[in-house]
Amino acid sequence: MKNSKEQTVYYGHIDSNGWSLYLAVTETGLCFVGKGGISEMNQWFEKYRPKARLVEGWDNVSTYAAELVEYLNGYRKVFDLSVDLSGTKFQEAVWTELQNIPYGETKTYTDISKNIGKPSSVRAVGTAIGANPILIVVPCHRVIRKSGKLAGYRGGILMKEKLIGLESM
Repeated sequence: MKNSKEQTVYYGHIDSNGWSLYLAVTETGLCFVGKGGISEMNQWFEKYRPKARLVEGWDNVSTYAAELVEYLNGYRKVFDLSVDLSGTKFQEAVWTELQNIPYGETKTYTDISKNIGKPSSVRAVGTAIGANPILIVVPCHRVIRKSGKLAGYRGGILMKEKLIGLESM
């Protein structure tokens, strides 16, 4: 779902301990985390928040960046950040449910669909998870197949493996 609200969005880049991430925040909270560079971020905003004006602004993102760096370095298990998610009601229900998965645990796509009251919507849950704009903080990496195998991840399967490994230490 597009957010056609005119707004200024501040962004910054984290390069820490082998992790390279771009993040963006609005006055409401964190709205994007991605690893695909500035081009991925720009494409996402063109598609989902076309009226947003992106401005580089470390002062605006530094608090969010600090929590992400703490997590990536194994010092944080829970985020205290506000988020600014904008999607369909179904997507937002899925994204909210993802935030209920505890650190170090995984759930299946079937678990998520049952937990949001849509047990026959497993594929739609997968699609909503794939549209999650806030990697790591909205922990879609914690969702796996019923077989226990890893499935797609916007950051790539290697990143998903690395995040799950980080949380298992």
